[in-house]
Amino acid sequence: MRKLIGLIAIGAGLTYFFDPQQGHRRRAMAKDKVGSFFRSRAREGEQLAGSVSAQTDAMKQKATHLKEEPKPQPDDVTLARKVETEIFRDPEVPKGQINVNAENGKVVLRGEVSQPELIKDLEERARSVQGVQEVENLLRTPGAEAPTTS
Repeated sequence: MRKLIGLIAIGAGLTYFFDPQQGHRRRAMAKDKVGSFFRSRAREGEQLAGSVSAQTDAMKQKATHLKEEPKPQPDDVTLARKVETEIFRDPEVPKGQINVNAENGKVVLRGEVSQPELIKDLEERARSVQGVQEVENLLRTPGAEAPTTS
């Protein structure tokens, strides 16, 4: 029975593709579709190969650079600007009332802030900046006596 069904299918396919009126067109369309199928699979394979290559390159880079290389100590002006960027990120911090200076990795904060808890917060933010070795906090609240330098 299977043999008969197979022979019928082959006969129908031959009749379909070798029909005197439409056979040439059908064969050309089938050839185009088969070619298109293999070209699209080839493109997908190339894209997959490119993706795998990029991922292996990324893994190689991650393995090569497991630990961040130490950066050179920034100069004083750069360090002061980095600290200013960090502490003035919060819009509640009074920018015009705080002065930031840096010298050989030591940062000095001077000025007046309205809230006492902001003094410690700004000091911690300044300490968190890469390159800061020491922070001298001379910030004060209004009416408080200015701290003396050490």
